[in-house]
Amino acid sequence: MQRKIIHVDMDAFYASVEQRDDPSLRGRPVAVGGSSRRGVVAAASYEARAYGVHSAMPSVTAARRCPGLVFVRPRFPVYREISDRIRSIFLEYTPLVEPLSLDEAYLDVSEPRKGPPSATLIAREIKRRILADTGLTASAGVSYNKFLAKVASAAQKPDGLTVIRPEDADAFLAVLPVEKFFGVGPVTARRMHESGLMNGGDLRRAGEERLLASFGRAGRYYHRAACGVDHRPVVPERRRKSIGAERTFFDDLESPEEMVDRIRAISGIVAGHFGGRWSGAHTVTLKVRTRDFRTTTRQVTLEEPVTDAEGLFDVARRLLLQALPELPVRLLGVSVSKLRVPGDDPPDPQLRLDLPAGDCGQDAIVTVTGT
Repeated sequence: MQRKIIHVDMDAFYASVEQRDDPSLRGRPVAVGGSSRRGVVAAASYEARAYGVHSAMPSVTAARRCPGLVFVRPRFPVYREISDRIRSIFLEYTPLVEPLSLDEAYLDVSEPRKGPPSATLIAREIKRRILADTGLTASAGVSYNKFLAKVASAAQKPDGLTVIRPEDADAFLAVLPVEKFFGVGPVTARRMHESGLMNGGDLRRAGEERLLASFGRAGRYYHRAACGVDHRPVVPERRRKSIGAERTFFDDLESPEEMVDRIRAISGIVAGHFGGRWSGAHTVTLKVRTRDFRTTTRQVTLEEPVTDAEGLFDVARRLLLQALPELPVRLLGVSVSKLRVPGDDPPDPQLRLDLPAGDCGQDAIVTVTGT
């Protein structure tokens, strides 16, 4: 039986939430992220995107490109709560939901739990439900495999619905620019252009052997995608083993105060995942990369889990202060593992590690690697 796949992608999710909750931001260019010289854009509204502002762009660059850009601090617990509500809508129609992030997911509706046996009608209904429940718009792509569904969801943003039927796939892919193929970044796209490969039709005609020779194992994927072949199933979310976030800085950090400030922000991002599926975490890992690209990780496992941003920050801060790097820092990261979910049994007592104030204990695991 041919699959019926939907890819749902929220429209400028973080920025749209902020515009929804603050009427003064509506119609204005908004960037979610820090406005400092070292800040980075996490998400941009469509008004800001019109000026070339996009996620992962340094805030100073974004402000220069878009006069009047409004910076808003992220509220990850809010985004997570809305994401969970949207996920519950998906699950009404199928148990086969594969989240990719807070704002997008694949759904296999080949055998839906309810609704018509039409993926297009189900996608339209899901979009209507999301708007009614959250006040936010989503774009959806419908096709017979994951690759085409994802491409389709981006074809008519915002608030779009694009369907690629099996009989239309060849013609659609033949003119699809290589930049639109998932996994083709700017560098690969430039190499393809230099080889005369401009669209899916060119990739198809080039053949698998030539693409393998030029792009390695990825060449097989490019050729199969250009032929509309993607056999990957929709895999429901497995229990995650860890959650983490890291930041590479525009300018290296030299003072402990700067480092601690960044650790607080990163801890907030990670802890934004608490409160829904995960009630906390027992293991905290700090990652530090210095100017010479030397990477150090410090890890501690606690008897009582950290459950919020302040608790996570306190542990990460102490891990950092226990052994401050001698060189300026270019990257900091915080991750948590041994995740707790509501109803979990307490961990084995042997995991106990007391952390006296200002110290991370003698048993913290330290791993140093060179890159």
